[in-house]
Amino acid sequence: MTAAIYLIRHGMTQANREDRFAGRTAEPLHPEGARQIREIGRKLREEGLACVYAGPLARTMQSAEILSQTCGIPYAVQDGLTDIHLPHWDGLTKEEIRQRFGEQYPTWKQSPDLFQVAHCETLADVQKRAVHAVERIRGRHPGQKVLLVTHLIVARCLMLHYAGGSLAQFRSIKVDNGDVVRL
Repeated sequence: MTAAIYLIRHGMTQANREDRFAGRTAEPLHPEGARQIREIGRKLREEGLACVYAGPLARTMQSAEILSQTCGIPYAVQDGLTDIHLPHWDGLTKEEIRQRFGEQYPTWKQSPDLFQVAHCETLADVQKRAVHAVERIRGRHPGQKVLLVTHLIVARCLMLHYAGGSLAQFRSIKVDNGDVVRL
């Protein structure tokens, strides 16, 4: 069994600064986000991490590359750690989402665990694939500490799963850019 799994939300992006739903866009780290991740890497250097895994989007891979270099450990891409699939929202501000998809947005804000749109992922879908990815990673690293770089939605889903919580508690989980949590 893995000794410890640390979860980190990718560094700050321009979309985060503009309150945009980045989703699965190619949104890179903002320079502030890159500095943020370098600083976290310096703090994590002494943790004895074996490897860092990241979702396949630019902002998580950039964060993983910085952490890999700073901590002197390898990194690998793990598709199961990618952001939620809501393509019609990608790149829009939250206000634009409200205006264009007003019938969807109240459910997303008030009861995200019940949010369901055709051809999009639900939180249960995200949680299932992310937990599957984490369990595969745990099996590859018995007795080791690993770091996972992912997104807010995925982080919340994983934290709730491993704490035995319900997806109805989704909004109660706070994870800022660069926050590190031990699962």
